[in-house]
Amino acid sequence: MDHGGIIFDTLDDVEVAGKRVLVRVDLNVPVRDGRVGDMTRIQRAAPTIAELADKGARVIVMSHFGRPQGVRVVDLSLAPLAAPLAEALGRPVAFAADCIGPVAASVVGGLEAGGVALLENLRFHGGEEDNDPRFAGALAELGEIYVDDAFSVAHRAHASLVAITRHLPAVAGRLMQAELEALGAALESPKRPLCALVGGAKVSTKLELLGNLSAKVDKLVVGGAMANTFLHAGGIDVGASLCEREMAPTAARIRTQAAARGCELVLPVDAVVAPGPEAGHEAATVAIDEVPAGLMILDIGPASVARAIEILGQCRTVVWNGPLGAFEFPPFDAGTQAVAKSVAQATKAGALVSVAGGGDTVAALAGAGVIEDFSYVSTAGGAFLEWLEGKELPAVSALAG
Repeated sequence: MDHGGIIFDTLDDVEVAGKRVLVRVDLNVPVRDGRVGDMTRIQRAAPTIAELADKGARVIVMSHFGRPQGVRVVDLSLAPLAAPLAEALGRPVAFAADCIGPVAASVVGGLEAGGVALLENLRFHGGEEDNDPRFAGALAELGEIYVDDAFSVAHRAHASLVAITRHLPAVAGRLMQAELEALGAALESPKRPLCALVGGAKVSTKLELLGNLSAKVDKLVVGGAMANTFLHAGGIDVGASLCEREMAPTAARIRTQAAARGCELVLPVDAVVAPGPEAGHEAATVAIDEVPAGLMILDIGPASVARAIEILGQCRTVVWNGPLGAFEFPPFDAGTQAVAKSVAQATKAGALVSVAGGGDTVAALAGAGVIEDFSYVSTAGGAFLEWLEGKELPAVSALAG
């Protein structure tokens, strides 16, 4: 699917003053003992909600939380999130103990212009994940306009994301808009040369990603444990490293396809090795074809870092998914951090457009302290990955009508 060809309306295309506006966000945040452990998703949802409220809308916030499988689970109630959301917004947030029916309607009916209400967990109803048109209709009765600001679940064909768009005028919120614009600029209409940095553990989980990227990018830099599978397929002994040896034929095919498409596939030329990730004090740097039999490749080495930075210096756009080493265990975060800081520096200098995403990637960039310096960092996880794989995202398609 040509994501860059999707045309969608935004908040700029609707008049919301005095209207009841349903906003789908992602408040699926870590909560322990009733306290939010990470406010990132709440803070990212706040600007769209605040803009609507400032324009005089009656804002009705919807979200899922966890996997209650269509039944009411006390520990998965959204009630504890009303106060953190109010804090992020700087305005009161009413809470409705259901997301449809009389309870929800009563709370929504009590909203004044500029007021905000949070509905109970959508997934307490089985109709949400079933994309049930009746459940979507019940949600739609609460509002007059629908705003989707939850790109992180855009790969799900759920009622609050897809079926509801058949009942109400639908537009993208600011977070959804920013995500789609950033991804479009990165892969559909990029400034070239375009480079993809792909890391992580397994080739098998990123087959479609590698296949799609090799058809779109000019340079594909592979790191992390998945690089070991490519090295093994090329006849290099990777010692005791994580390696999907059964995937060697697939890795070889990806390499051949990339070459045929004019995409340069770049693998490590040296590595930091140790008996295991916890054995940081025993780390040593070796050439990639000199990995000792009992040791594991746990990071790219300095020559590989220099090579990656050199390649990035030739490019105008980079898309990054996956760490380049076992970044959770210092000193094996050094390669990822060095490349991340180089990308951040080039981005700040205006020489590079940088888009990154995926849970481990975000954590690694946070560890390097560079998230704010990238052009865009997506917290979307699965939706980001499926978009990179070239798959159609149901909620994005629904927005486009």
